[in-house]
Amino acid sequence: MSAPRLLAVIPARGGSRGLPGKNVRPLMGLPLIAHSIRLAKMCPEVTRAIASTDCEEIASVAREHGAEVPFLRPPELARADTPMWPVLRHALSEVERAEAARYDLLLLLDPTSPTRLPEDVRQALALLAEGGNDGVVAGCR
Repeated sequence: MSAPRLLAVIPARGGSRGLPGKNVRPLMGLPLIAHSIRLAKMCPEVTRAIASTDCEEIASVAREHGAEVPFLRPPELARADTPMWPVLRHALSEVERAEAARYDLLLLLDPTSPTRLPEDVRQALALLAEGGNDGVVAGCR
């Protein structure tokens, strides 16, 4: 059996009200979003990692730090009150459509949690594997 295909999504909208520009502000010498990009690159379990943003500045910074930004998120998915699930579903749909391939798992790497480690991702995946994949908790749908 082959390893599951895992898409990591780094969501970073441009219109933060609490701390404007937070996703590109420096933290320990790197823009906040760069910490999630680096984490994704350190996890061999991640098949592909993308940044999902509505903002050209964030997209540019993400690309500078090695992220793929294959599309800009539509405005209706970038409002302050937009739930995360539609954002993730949009990213997954866009990537699967472009690749003509499906992913088995979806990983949210929120830029506002910059202290995660690759071990955290591995442990989360192990917990999901232990609990079985019911398609809701561990799966993409």
